[in-house]
Amino acid sequence: MVAVAAVVFLLAALVFGRGEELAPLPPGASPTRLPADDITAEHVRELKFQQVFRGYKMSEVDWVLQRLATEVETLRERVRELESSSDRA
Repeated sequence: MVAVAAVVFLLAALVFGRGEELAPLPPGASPTRLPADDITAEHVRELKFQQVFRGYKMSEVDWVLQRLATEVETLRERVRELESSSDRA
Protein backbone atom coordinates (compact mmCIF):
# COMPACT_ATOMS: atom_id res chain seq x y z
CA MET A 1 0.00 0.00 0.00
CA VAL A 2 2.84 2.40 0.84
CA ALA A 3 4.50 1.61 -2.49
CA VAL A 4 1.29 2.43 -4.38
CA ALA A 5 0.95 5.71 -2.48
CA ALA A 6 4.58 6.57 -3.27
CA VAL A 7 4.07 5.88 -6.97
CA VAL A 8 0.89 7.99 -7.04
CA PHE A 9 2.70 10.81 -5.23
CA LEU A 10 5.64 10.70 -7.65
CA LEU A 11 3.35 10.71 -10.68
CA ALA A 12 1.35 13.62 -9.27
CA ALA A 13 4.58 15.51 -8.52
CA LEU A 14 5.79 14.97 -12.09
CA VAL A 15 2.50 16.07 -13.63
CA PHE A 16 1.58 18.96 -11.33
CA GLY A 17 4.97 20.04 -10.01
CA ARG A 18 6.20 19.99 -6.47
CA GLY A 19 4.88 23.38 -5.40
CA GLU A 20 8.14 25.15 -6.13
CA GLU A 21 8.00 28.78 -7.20
CA LEU A 22 9.66 30.12 -10.30
CA ALA A 23 12.64 32.35 -9.77
CA PRO A 24 11.68 36.02 -10.11
CA LEU A 25 12.62 37.82 -13.30
CA PRO A 26 15.44 40.33 -13.01
CA PRO A 27 14.26 43.92 -12.38
CA GLY A 28 12.97 45.50 -15.58
CA ALA A 29 12.86 42.18 -17.44
CA SER A 30 9.76 40.92 -19.17
CA PRO A 31 9.04 37.70 -21.04
CA THR A 32 7.24 39.80 -23.66
CA ARG A 33 8.33 42.93 -25.46
CA LEU A 34 6.37 46.16 -25.70
CA PRO A 35 7.62 49.70 -26.26
CA ALA A 36 7.65 51.98 -23.23
CA ASP A 37 5.46 54.55 -25.00
CA ASP A 38 3.08 54.74 -27.96
CA ILE A 39 1.87 51.15 -27.99
CA THR A 40 0.06 50.51 -31.25
CA ALA A 41 -2.48 47.91 -32.29
CA GLU A 42 0.27 46.19 -34.27
CA HIS A 43 2.41 45.89 -31.11
CA VAL A 44 -0.49 44.11 -29.39
CA ARG A 45 -1.09 41.84 -32.39
CA GLU A 46 2.60 40.85 -32.46
CA LEU A 47 2.68 39.86 -28.77
CA LYS A 48 3.60 36.25 -28.13
CA PHE A 49 3.58 34.53 -24.77
CA GLN A 50 5.58 31.52 -23.71
CA GLN A 51 3.53 28.35 -23.74
CA VAL A 52 3.67 26.22 -20.63
CA PHE A 53 1.96 23.02 -19.58
CA ARG A 54 -0.33 24.68 -17.06
CA GLY A 55 -0.63 28.03 -18.84
CA TYR A 56 -3.54 30.00 -20.18
CA LYS A 57 -5.83 28.78 -22.92
CA MET A 58 -4.18 30.09 -26.08
CA SER A 59 -7.43 30.86 -27.94
CA GLU A 60 -8.64 33.06 -25.07
CA VAL A 61 -5.36 34.98 -24.91
CA ASP A 62 -5.42 35.45 -28.70
CA TRP A 63 -9.02 36.73 -28.51
CA VAL A 64 -8.17 39.25 -25.77
CA LEU A 65 -5.10 40.47 -27.65
CA GLN A 66 -7.14 40.93 -30.83
CA ARG A 67 -9.82 42.83 -28.90
CA LEU A 68 -7.19 45.07 -27.27
CA ALA A 69 -5.51 45.72 -30.62
CA THR A 70 -8.84 46.75 -32.14
CA GLU A 71 -9.57 49.05 -29.20
CA VAL A 72 -6.11 50.67 -29.41
CA GLU A 73 -6.62 51.21 -33.14
CA THR A 74 -10.09 52.75 -32.59
CA LEU A 75 -8.87 55.07 -29.83
CA ARG A 76 -5.83 56.23 -31.79
CA GLU A 77 -8.01 56.98 -34.82
CA ARG A 78 -10.38 58.98 -32.60
CA VAL A 79 -7.44 60.95 -31.16
CA ARG A 80 -6.22 61.72 -34.70
CA GLU A 81 -9.71 62.93 -35.67
CA LEU A 82 -9.97 65.15 -32.58
CA GLU A 83 -6.47 66.58 -33.06
CA SER A 84 -7.15 67.28 -36.72
CA SER A 85 -10.46 69.02 -35.95
CA SER A 86 -8.82 71.13 -33.21
CA ASP A 87 -6.02 72.11 -35.62
CA ARG A 88 -8.62 73.41 -38.08
CA ALA A 89 -10.38 75.45 -35.40
